[in-house]
Amino acid sequence: MSSAIAVQPSAAAGNKKTGLARDTFPVLEMTCAACAVSVESILKSVPGVQDAGVNFANQSAWVQYDAQAVTPEMLQGSVRSIGYDLVIDKENQDEVKEEAQRKHYEAVKQRTIWASVLSLPVVVIGMFFMNMPYANWIMMVLATPVVFFFGRSFFVNAFKQARHGKANMDTLVALSTGIAWIFSAFNTIYPQFWHARGLHAHVYFEAAAVVIAFISLGKLLEEKAKSNTSSAIRKLMGLQPKTVLLVDADGHTREVPVAAVKVNDHLLVKPGEKIPVDGAVASGNSYVDESMITGEPVPVAKKSGDAVFAGTINQKGSFTFRAEKVGADTLLAQIIKMVQEAQGSKAPVQKLVDKIAGIFVPVVIGIAILTFAAWMLLGDEHAFTHALLTSVTVLVIACPCALGLATPTAIMVGVGKGAENNMLIKDAESLEQAHKVNAVILDKTGTITEGKPVVTDVAWTDGAAPALPPAVLYALEQQSEHPLAEAVVTHLKETGVKPVKLAGFDSITGQGVKGRYEGQDYYVGNKKLMDENRIAISPQMAWQAGSLQEEAKTVIYFAAGSQLLAVIAIADKIKASSAEAIAALRKRGIEVYMLTGDNQHTAAAVAGKVGITSYRAEVLPAYKAEFVKELQQAGKVVAMVGDGINDSQALAQADVSIAMGKGSDIAMDVAKITLITSDLNSIPKALLLSRKTVSTIKQNLFWAFIYNLIGIPVAAGVLYPINGFLLDPMIAGAAMALSSVSVVSNSLRLKAAAL
Repeated sequence: MSSAIAVQPSAAAGNKKTGLARDTFPVLEMTCAACAVSVESILKSVPGVQDAGVNFANQSAWVQYDAQAVTPEMLQGSVRSIGYDLVIDKENQDEVKEEAQRKHYEAVKQRTIWASVLSLPVVVIGMFFMNMPYANWIMMVLATPVVFFFGRSFFVNAFKQARHGKANMDTLVALSTGIAWIFSAFNTIYPQFWHARGLHAHVYFEAAAVVIAFISLGKLLEEKAKSNTSSAIRKLMGLQPKTVLLVDADGHTREVPVAAVKVNDHLLVKPGEKIPVDGAVASGNSYVDESMITGEPVPVAKKSGDAVFAGTINQKGSFTFRAEKVGADTLLAQIIKMVQEAQGSKAPVQKLVDKIAGIFVPVVIGIAILTFAAWMLLGDEHAFTHALLTSVTVLVIACPCALGLATPTAIMVGVGKGAENNMLIKDAESLEQAHKVNAVILDKTGTITEGKPVVTDVAWTDGAAPALPPAVLYALEQQSEHPLAEAVVTHLKETGVKPVKLAGFDSITGQGVKGRYEGQDYYVGNKKLMDENRIAISPQMAWQAGSLQEEAKTVIYFAAGSQLLAVIAIADKIKASSAEAIAALRKRGIEVYMLTGDNQHTAAAVAGKVGITSYRAEVLPAYKAEFVKELQQAGKVVAMVGDGINDSQALAQADVSIAMGKGSDIAMDVAKITLITSDLNSIPKALLLSRKTVSTIKQNLFWAFIYNLIGIPVAAGVLYPINGFLLDPMIAGAAMALSSVSVVSNSLRLKAAAL
């Protein structure tokens, strides 16, 4: 199986040949979904940029560009020209982004507090004490700093957008609050203009101030919510190992971060440790569990010059190896990159939303102008006042934020929810697609089975274990370097056996081991060892051994002198959760298939135990991908679940690819979803999470569209001819802010959803 490994060329490799680079950068100063559209369009307009995408929810941009024609500094300059910023410092990118987000949150918090404090008396006066002396002047004094100081960012950003012929939410807020303030200030300073016409000089200082306060509050809640959506993943990343033992030129070892390891560095790996990076053994011998790469559960012997891979587990011996693949290719870096790309990726439905957000603001401004014109043409003696009021209200109530946040916030919370349940989701498309899956293909080794050998049966000649021999068996296997010996030692340790001290010990190559205790020779090994030492095997024990071998188990023999004491069976044990998870999938009407490189007999035994009726045995990696294609051509939406390089082609071909987290880094790189646990129940959970996330996206989009479809006509005054109702700009501002908050809150309900 391991000899037939085939690996798909990665996108990164292809990019190197074409001179294309793909980087992800944090974006600062974005305030709404239309901002994301503006940043995306300006990045795409840079000569040499092939493609780009911006995610408002997690404030990041990915850019694919010609590295020979474009530099990160050029990208940063283009983004800065329209009022935003790009973090291009790779070394401290996360720190810069987090610090900028922290400062931004604190600034929004301070603005919100002061805007609210100053707006409150304006509202009280405007609603209850309009006739008190100097009421309008007091409100103007209090509202002016709210609008032009605490709300200055809206005007600055709107101006920067206008310079490039663009408009966003800041444009709406600046126009509505600015016009409301100017109109109110004119009426405060020159009330006689209206009095001479027999009209009362209305002021809307409270509307202008409260709109700023409400929008600032909405922004504060959005910032808080966006930071909460990724908290689970940050905690998860904190659990990953981050240090290795570096061997200096003088032979001394010191602990260093994985990120500090360079190519050709020599690293020491002790028993039981995970190999941190890819490399080649320099000195020492050991057995390494490579089941996540080859799909075979038995550890592989390693000597000088042999390759070792990141993520594989060292067994008994210690060895030093030379690093060959480090930095961004380490397991830790890949997982972090996977999560970052997941939160920055867009679901297919989001592409439509982005187009709508891009044209939304100009359309709303057009509606506001038409509203003003309609009132001026059709209104009564208060036409100008109503025209101004309704056009301002239209600008205030319409906001693309709820629309823009509908998909990315649900995706971000879905990714976070997955992380909490041991699922790392690589991109939005897989999260959206998974609920459509109706066929699941499972690899056997390491997926359905544990992927490591364990003792399944011990048959003693006398029917029960004698008092002394188990302790001798423990001592013999404890000194053996054979990978299967570890399974026996683990089994005996779990049953409470204590090893004795042997008088002598010999390892017999290709057969087993021999030891002496209290004048008696003991043997542990294969049948050849028994035959060469003339150890008799009774017909009953021979039948027992044959029966165990029929179940595709490896049999070893334990003897004392010329007498056989026991037959021990070792196999790759089926996971406790496999049958339950497969039953759950079938109950949902999903077809389940098993593919394995093992023989037909082993495949049939495993499939029968877990309830799978469709399986293929002795398959090569290329056939797995072909089988996925066959199902897809039959109209199936296929999910492939595997854990090794031998599964990578099939994972790449599948509609939804799921890798077991203890698998190889290549499998994890190809797969769109990685399960950090070995529990297969995470598969039906992932499909359920997809269904709930898609349902949340649809709910968010429905309410965002309905809100604007109802809110804008009401703000324009369609109810006035019927019942004389005109929407107050202050209430419109509150409704606009709450619409965004409601979308984010609905997405956050996913965090409490049961899987």
